[in-house]
Amino acid sequence: MIYLKQKELIKKMLTINPHIYLVSDSTGETVSIVARSVYARFQNIDFTESRWALIRTEKQIDNIIDTIKKKPGLILYTMINTKLEKYLQEKCNKINALAYPILDNTIKIIKESFKLKTGDDQVPGKQHGLTKDYFDRIEALQYAIANDDGQAFEIYKADIILFGVSRTSKTPTAIYLANKGIKVANIPFVLNQNPDLSGIDKQTLVIGLFASPERLQQIRMSRLNALKEKQKTEYIDIDLLKKEVTDAKRICLKNKWSTIDVTKKSIEEIAATALEYLKIFKKRNDNK
Repeated sequence: MIYLKQKELIKKMLTINPHIYLVSDSTGETVSIVARSVYARFQNIDFTESRWALIRTEKQIDNIIDTIKKKPGLILYTMINTKLEKYLQEKCNKINALAYPILDNTIKIIKESFKLKTGDDQVPGKQHGLTKDYFDRIEALQYAIANDDGQAFEIYKADIILFGVSRTSKTPTAIYLANKGIKVANIPFVLNQNPDLSGIDKQTLVIGLFASPERLQQIRMSRLNALKEKQKTEYIDIDLLKKEVTDAKRICLKNKWSTIDVTKKSIEEIAATALEYLKIFKKRNDNK
């Protein structure tokens, strides 16, 4: 009977945009990242997402259930508190809602593969605690802000230096990497100006970021439109953009710096490539 009701619920869910409810007794970052990675596998599907984090009481779960009754959907969750997880499942069963613990299969595989046991002292948000990694991330974030866009006050402390023309995602990439504890400074290249590279030594990884002139023009035009700037400027002149990119590449080539073409790359992809370069760079230096 329950199975038939769940089939009816699924049918109802599919008549509208799929609604996903993300529930966590921690920050909700894990369930959110996994869910969005999954969304990307379904082309042309517009998922509606509702998110509840820091669930600590049964009353909070009751509020979630009331919402799901009005707008049926699939519940994906991560719960460390077993009592609350049991309560959530019981409530979902009563309304024939589907609730799935997204990490359970992975945890099970790891436990069985390595004959391990999970700790008895599990606490929601433990991975986000005030550990050394946490303070390293805060320090890296402060560093990225202080050494952004050529403000190289402590460039010698950088793990990575990003070099490139305007609108090649230098700052967003630096902030993203800072969240992984990597200190990143960035130096802009401006046409017909000599960038100050005096503080860079061979012990620091420098990565040049560049994009196609056409893509840069598109991004910069959007930027000007956002600023309600209607007058055409050299900032978006395609011939100057071509020269700008060529000159920046020439500097990278002269200094034997690694480069990344960011034309069709997301921030996550740029950062992942930069981390691979850093790994290779460190290994090479260790072998010297």
